[in-house]
Amino acid sequence: MRYIALLLLTTSLFAQPKPQTFTPAQSPAGVGFSPERLNRVDAFLQGLVDQGIAPNAVTFVARRGQVVHHKAFGYSNLEKKTPLRRDAIYRIASQSKAITTVALMTLHEEEKFLLDDPISKYIPAFKNANVLVSYDRQNPTGGSYQTRPAKSEITIRQLLAHNAGIPYEHPLQNRPEFAVPFFNSVKPDKLEDVVNRLATRPLLNDPGTDSTGKGFVYGLNTDIIGRLVEVLSGKPLDVALRERVLDPLGMTDTYFYLPSDKAGRLVELYDKGKADRPLVLHPNETYRNYAISGARTYFSGGAGLVSTVEDYARFCQMLLNGGTFNNRRILGRKTVEMMTRNQIGAAKVWEREDKFGLGFQLITEGSHYGDQATPGAYTWGGMYCSEFTIDPKEDLILLVFTNVQPYAHYNDFVRKFRTAVYQALE
Repeated sequence: MRYIALLLLTTSLFAQPKPQTFTPAQSPAGVGFSPERLNRVDAFLQGLVDQGIAPNAVTFVARRGQVVHHKAFGYSNLEKKTPLRRDAIYRIASQSKAITTVALMTLHEEEKFLLDDPISKYIPAFKNANVLVSYDRQNPTGGSYQTRPAKSEITIRQLLAHNAGIPYEHPLQNRPEFAVPFFNSVKPDKLEDVVNRLATRPLLNDPGTDSTGKGFVYGLNTDIIGRLVEVLSGKPLDVALRERVLDPLGMTDTYFYLPSDKAGRLVELYDKGKADRPLVLHPNETYRNYAISGARTYFSGGAGLVSTVEDYARFCQMLLNGGTFNNRRILGRKTVEMMTRNQIGAAKVWEREDKFGLGFQLITEGSHYGDQATPGAYTWGGMYCSEFTIDPKEDLILLVFTNVQPYAHYNDFVRKFRTAVYQALE
């Protein structure tokens, strides 16, 4: 009888439904956090604000779907001393990539493509890609350059894993024929035109390798994926994301361009490129204002979205749940498992000793970046300083946002926050 009871208990534990809404934890201790040690998160982030190191910070930490930390620190506007609210809207830059990737994978589940299809099958401009061999370093804007045919075509998998040879910074990027917006635009750019122009730029190396044969070149790959979503869905990227990901998850504050009634919730963007310099208003008007001004025609799937921390937490919880949240299934469980497997072989993400899946950095045993995060956790961030971590073993998501770029304290901000969260686990 004892064996049967144990079997029934084990079966019931495995059968527990995944949380479909966030609920406040009655006590952090009830989901395995030390309340006293969790206070270190507050002390750390408030200290950054008090010292003038960060203008603000907003957090979201949930375990088993129960929220143990969701707080706002500092000011959305330093000059006006406007207190930050938890529903403040942030520029999330490269955190856009995961959302665009998930939208594409919904189309994969509809049998619209295979991962190892050449991208030229759907975007013909990428046929017959070339690799840059040499260029006039004294005059990259107008001097001569040489190319050779790429050894293979670019595949969709390579775009998702950032090993297609397509960078952000390109030696010939300032030539008029190759100029494309990096992250966003206030001009009347269109994604189709930008991607077709990007296709004419020579690759830095053959698809599947980098110049050392290691195979991770971070760049404009997900903007191409955004165009692929448009081609396969037959809809503009903003509409496809809204229908396939954002609306089903209840992500009502995530946009490329904010409606007028939400524009006032966008936090100000600051600059602190050196540790010994103060926070100042960011000098780049496009970076500051693209979400609330301009032509509003360019949808950068790699870097163009703005969002709130709770909206993005919904997205993270969906992935943690194996593809479901808000009582809506976005992806199948096995698709999420595939997306979080290593796709770059022996290569590593920069010098972090980590791997890359389809849209995510994967924390490994030898990680120089993940700190206490469990191997198998996955993460990514944005250049304006925001980051998420999803830890399946701990049934945990943790997010922290601010908006400073360039930011001398970026590494400290995101990693010490993560350290403060993990050290509070019992």
